[in-house]
Amino acid sequence: MPVKKKRRSPCSEEVTIKRSKRDGSVRVQPCSTMKNEDSFTNKRCLTWFSEYTGNDDVIGPEGMEKFCEDIGVEPENIIMLVLAWKLEAQNMGFFTRQEWLKGMTALQCDSSEKLQGKFEYLRSLLNDPVSFKQIYRYAFDFARDKDQRSLDIDTAKSMLALLLGRIWPLFSSFHQFLEQSKYKVINKDQWCNVLEFSRTINADLGNYDEDGAWPVLLDEFVDWQKRKQPS
Repeated sequence: MPVKKKRRSPCSEEVTIKRSKRDGSVRVQPCSTMKNEDSFTNKRCLTWFSEYTGNDDVIGPEGMEKFCEDIGVEPENIIMLVLAWKLEAQNMGFFTRQEWLKGMTALQCDSSEKLQGKFEYLRSLLNDPVSFKQIYRYAFDFARDKDQRSLDIDTAKSMLALLLGRIWPLFSSFHQFLEQSKYKVINKDQWCNVLEFSRTINADLGNYDEDGAWPVLLDEFVDWQKRKQPS
């Protein structure tokens, strides 16, 4: 008994050909079920990851430097901090395979070009008060030595400059205060209160409540700042 030859589905070809009912013209279009080469894939994401790992399963400082070169940003650029936050990276200067895959999947990025296309979105997170607060709090744990509960003062000053230097009118004065102060570290409570202070206290300190629940660090800063002002 002859076997009826199975028709090949149009979707087995690279394109689908459609003829217009109105004028008989032929139009060629990609098959709707054909895989889009621009869509995210885990395989391509992990291949991209392996470009920076060498023989390890973690991107370390050397791989991070190459990664930054490929995406065209300096390691100290705040966009790298936002990216680390999105990847939920635990250690500064390192991205694990799990962090990379989870974060890049959320961003739908499996190449340098796609990540560069997300830069505007990543920067926009800094303008959202809720996201910025989360990034700011994340930065403390990200930057500190994991065997220490506090952030050393030099690292704290660098991170504060990165996060608040462009948006807090009193940052320059606060940085000078830290430079001449006795403080060698900043704890998490102080760190979080600096952000709250920068958001709520006027540049002239006119609304600062000396009986408020501010840490001693900020009380001392206010006293120091007032002594600088002409009487």
